[in-house]
Amino acid sequence: MAQTIHGDLSARIAVDTRQLSWTASPSPTVWRKRLHLVGPLEAGQVTSVVRFDAGAQFPRHDHPEGEEILVLEGVFSDEQGDWPAGSYLLNPEGFRHAPYSCGGCLLFVKLRQYPGTTRRQLAVATDTLAWQPLDGRTMKPLYAQPGFTDSTRLEHWEPGSAARLSYPQGAELLVLRGSFTDEHGSYGPHTWLRLPAHSAHSLATAHGCDLYVKEGGFGYLRAG
Repeated sequence: MAQTIHGDLSARIAVDTRQLSWTASPSPTVWRKRLHLVGPLEAGQVTSVVRFDAGAQFPRHDHPEGEEILVLEGVFSDEQGDWPAGSYLLNPEGFRHAPYSCGGCLLFVKLRQYPGTTRRQLAVATDTLAWQPLDGRTMKPLYAQPGFTDSTRLEHWEPGSAARLSYPQGAELLVLRGSFTDEHGSYGPHTWLRLPAHSAHSLATAHGCDLYVKEGGFGYLRAG
């Protein structure tokens, strides 16, 4: 059965994920909050916040069109290793695993948004990366690869920072820590935003914030 959640890619979306209810997954110990879904319930293109209970496990499965994971809390595990909070994983087409979490974890997950068999597989401990200057804030690059339009980074904004930003190819943001404001409202921890192509906003943060930012991914998103 197909379903659509926030399938209009021309719309500006902002969701405080803390206000959403957890919904069941095929595993009774794994829960999710879907932010974007186009296609079948269990086989569509999707962006979600996912929670593994302590001792949770998920059956071994494929990842057509790839998978991206940012570990927000706890430790996420699979056959390739244990990934604590701050770990960034990109698993390309052809990847299979049986994930689990001994103590429980919280994840930001994107599925079926990374087509292409030549994409690199990545496992990045983001806390080991150095912050680099970026127009009044700092950033940690996570993923960019020739031949693909999408790029992903973390951004750190110091208290009192402000800037006018534009996104010619559109962008997705997730507030990891702190909060910021723009012309449309205020956004606290774990708020997800999707800004369509040619968007711009004036971002300001009184107390500082850390953000996940993805640009150039709209070409791989399906509308619904």
